[in-house]
Amino acid sequence: MNDEIRSLIGKHCKLPTDVATLSETADLYAAGLSSFASVQLMLALEDRYDIEFPEAMLNRKTFSSIGSIAAALRQIVPTGAAA
Repeated sequence: MNDEIRSLIGKHCKLPTDVATLSETADLYAAGLSSFASVQLMLALEDRYDIEFPEAMLNRKTFSSIGSIAAALRQIVPTGAAA
């Protein structure tokens, strides 16, 4: 799942930092993620996993790192669909 998230970040977020160099816990906002890019990423993730983020997860903390995004997805993606 983390590789897929990393790929979507690279495709949709246009970070000034190479996403391949970021650890799972690296702060994506410190790496250049903008509010607009986080919305683009959210939409790409919803499309990729055929889900909708609940309103309670629509916050900076959810999209702050690859690990936090993966944790959120594990809570809402149906079992087996994240493979």
